[in-house]
Amino acid sequence: MHTVTRFLRALLLSITAAFLAVAQAPQPGPDTLTLTSGEKLIGHFVRSTGATVTFKSDGLGDVTIDWSKVRDLATAAKVAVIRKGVKLHKKEAPTYIPQGTLAEQDQKLQIAPGPPAAPQSIPLTDTAVVIDQAAFQKALNRSPGIFSDWAGTLTGGATLVEATQKNRTFTGAAALVRAEPTEDWLDPSYRTLVNFSASYGKLSEPGATTIKTSIIHAAIEQDKYFATSLFGFGQADFDHNFSQGLDLQQTYNGGIGWTAVKTAAHELDLKASVSYIRQAFLPDATGVIPPSQSLIGSVFSEHYQRKLPKSARLDEALSVTPAWNNTSAYSAAFGTLVSVPVYKRLSGSVSIIDTFLNDPPPGFKKNSFQFALGVTYSLQ
Repeated sequence: MHTVTRFLRALLLSITAAFLAVAQAPQPGPDTLTLTSGEKLIGHFVRSTGATVTFKSDGLGDVTIDWSKVRDLATAAKVAVIRKGVKLHKKEAPTYIPQGTLAEQDQKLQIAPGPPAAPQSIPLTDTAVVIDQAAFQKALNRSPGIFSDWAGTLTGGATLVEATQKNRTFTGAAALVRAEPTEDWLDPSYRTLVNFSASYGKLSEPGATTIKTSIIHAAIEQDKYFATSLFGFGQADFDHNFSQGLDLQQTYNGGIGWTAVKTAAHELDLKASVSYIRQAFLPDATGVIPPSQSLIGSVFSEHYQRKLPKSARLDEALSVTPAWNNTSAYSAAFGTLVSVPVYKRLSGSVSIIDTFLNDPPPGFKKNSFQFALGVTYSLQ
């Protein structure tokens, strides 16, 4: 009994000593940033690129400043410097990444790893990203859950008319993306995209046939990157268009994609796939339902995103779907969305969607055009 008591007492003393050692360990002092105007900011370095530095000031909060306006910068905590052209893989041992306390002067970074290693001088123009060392290590070893890191937009609009004629039109869209890892200095690993859009309307008046509009598109895509700009993907698309006599078109794709352009301002993806397409139609003008058909085809598409002035954004996509076993059963789709911020995450938006189906049932037009004004909410 005495042996157990002594053991517990020794264990308690060890835990207490360890806790006191951690509590009394010296904490790194504040970082300092001095502007060319002479103003000095006290706080913590957050991140920098070759053009700007983000600093969390004790008095001003997060501020982003051009390096040209910075006289000098010194950090007490260590940072990691990722040079231009360097891409890392998650969980990779980054032995070639300079890490240490940071001092900046005359457009050069001085990285001091600590003895016995000598300080290293790096021109600002050679750096892509500089971040806190703790954030750097966390990003390398992070394992996000399936509900983490989703970004995208939700858009909605409505038109109501109450007179001799009654008109109800509702439009909605969701464009969601989850790209891992989220850090732009790490090689991309995979990306999940979910898209949905719908337009539903009814126009009625006494003594006349009610006119209905029903257009629905849903798609899910999973990308797996083989290199920084090359990826394979699997995709499933589902389309219903009452105005074109299309009950349901199912498209299952597998192919290769290429990120042809990717900068902070814009991004362009090009994709090509082999596809299985199943078309089912609504009754034609005579009440006859055309036979469904199975097609073997391809989808060739491009997706372009661009940041516009005043934080506006452009999102545009075009796809062409030829069918190789029935060359008359081809289709195409074009869509674009321009959103302009109004308040915080809310934006006003203008969207255009144009779909083409070359083989609709008799009595239906091949082309379907939509123009909508709405409100967009950004998830991030």
